[in-house]
Amino acid sequence: MGGLTSRPIVIFSALGTTIGGACVIKFAAGGQLYDSKIRADNKTIIITGANCGIGKETARELAQRGAKVIMACRDLQKCETARKDIVLKTKNKYVYCRHLDLASQDCIRRFVEQFNKEFDRLDVLINNAGVMRCPHMKTKEGIELQLGVNHMGHFLLTNLLLEKLKISAPSRIVTVSSIAHQRGTINKTDLNSEKEYKPNVAYEQSKLANVLFNLELSKRLKDTGVTANCLHPGIVDTEIFRHMSFAKSSFTGYILRPLIWPFIRTPLQGSQTTLFAALDESLEKVTGQYLVDSKIHEPSEHGKDTETAQWLWAVSEKWTRLTD
Repeated sequence: MGGLTSRPIVIFSALGTTIGGACVIKFAAGGQLYDSKIRADNKTIIITGANCGIGKETARELAQRGAKVIMACRDLQKCETARKDIVLKTKNKYVYCRHLDLASQDCIRRFVEQFNKEFDRLDVLINNAGVMRCPHMKTKEGIELQLGVNHMGHFLLTNLLLEKLKISAPSRIVTVSSIAHQRGTINKTDLNSEKEYKPNVAYEQSKLANVLFNLELSKRLKDTGVTANCLHPGIVDTEIFRHMSFAKSSFTGYILRPLIWPFIRTPLQGSQTTLFAALDESLEKVTGQYLVDSKIHEPSEHGKDTETAQWLWAVSEKWTRLTD
């Protein structure tokens, strides 16, 4: 009888130890939380893609710290649901939903026009929204979707808001890139993936474009009081994986996900470097940097290519109609 009664105890003990160990690993792998007490009162902050994932957690934390938060989202219904949740949790009524579809340059211009009428300053612009490894699709202007949303959309948005950022200086631009930029190259002969489209290659190119945009932008903003930094948030469990077939499979759901769960960050954990970049006093005059786990890291060699950064800027100006 002793053997029979002890067996469930052993099983439950082993299970508890496994779960506890997994939680410890997840906590450690998630990095440190940004626990600075710095407030964001009287700061006006735009966050793209703020209705879910990293963007929502960033918006919630900034609202908690007293900021006026503009949630710039494509889906206004989801945005409003997220906004209500944030307001209830933070008791900050200055949280706003505004329509922004980064796959439409006309929509980006309308967003900026409305913002400029409503708000007299912009302290932080957080370029957070993104798409990953989607089927071959294009923006309304005919730009490959990942390049169009992840880079071109944010390029146009940022440039249209630069004057507001300058008059609000010291102010900051924070762009969420990815470690995937390390595998990326800028295909100067087929930037729009017309000859060949591979979802992973296009995504890596768009994330490298984020880093190169940040590099050139920081140089152009020298002595303006506006800083520009980009970051890798970690591997985070968000909706960005929705286009990847493995994420929808039963094998992933029942077997793979539990195995990799300890090593994937939650949206809260994934938002920490963004918060650091947006708020921390140590970065007041730091610009042109690539951040990982709230520390300055070296980007890839391609990410430091000033010639390609200048070339990409010139092309981006033309494709977004900033210049003729």
